[in-house]
Amino acid sequence: MTPVLPTGCVIALVGAESTGKTELARAIAQRLQDRRVPTTLVSEYLREWCERENRTPRPDEQQAIADEQTRRIASAAAAGVVVADTTALMTAVYSEQLFADTSLYEDALAAQRGYAITLLTALDLPWVADGMRDGPHAQQPTDTLVRAALARAKLSYAVVHGSGAERLANAWNAIFSIAGNEGRPRTRVKSDAKPASWSWPCEKCSDPECEHRLFSDLIARRE
Repeated sequence: MTPVLPTGCVIALVGAESTGKTELARAIAQRLQDRRVPTTLVSEYLREWCERENRTPRPDEQQAIADEQTRRIASAAAAGVVVADTTALMTAVYSEQLFADTSLYEDALAAQRGYAITLLTALDLPWVADGMRDGPHAQQPTDTLVRAALARAKLSYAVVHGSGAERLANAWNAIFSIAGNEGRPRTRVKSDAKPASWSWPCEKCSDPECEHRLFSDLIARRE
């Protein structure tokens, strides 16, 4: 089955470095295209910028990078469904991590509110170095800041676990569950201002208790 996704619907992937955002975004976009859903994949502009300039941005360059990411997503949304391999929220998070600058959050979260579905990639994949990433030590702090920002903005999201085909299947289940049959996302926000979690039948879903058990098992195996 194919989820009902109207024109302008944005599926936004966020998450720490080396958590499979790019691969998953490509797989989701391909699956939608295979089902004849007009879909555009919007890649990460920050990575494009770094490769072009052969360096990381200065603090004063971060805002323009975030704005361009948001602009590209909005432009693509005019033509159909968008799968965004990151959003301006991640640039805001990196600005806080690297430069103690929180000024990018307001605009980034305003843009994020307009996206129908937010998928957060879990920290359950092996670290892969590529010459641009900080290192595995940065993953947990990044993940914490992303979740905190979504919580402050009262934005719902689904956490995607698993590897390979399993990760894609879990993401697909999340998209289908959120989109429903009416083509409108079900964004329930709890009264305690924490992000709501969508539920669907999956052993590694975004239910907080399920996620807690998953990471407890992973930690136990590593110990």
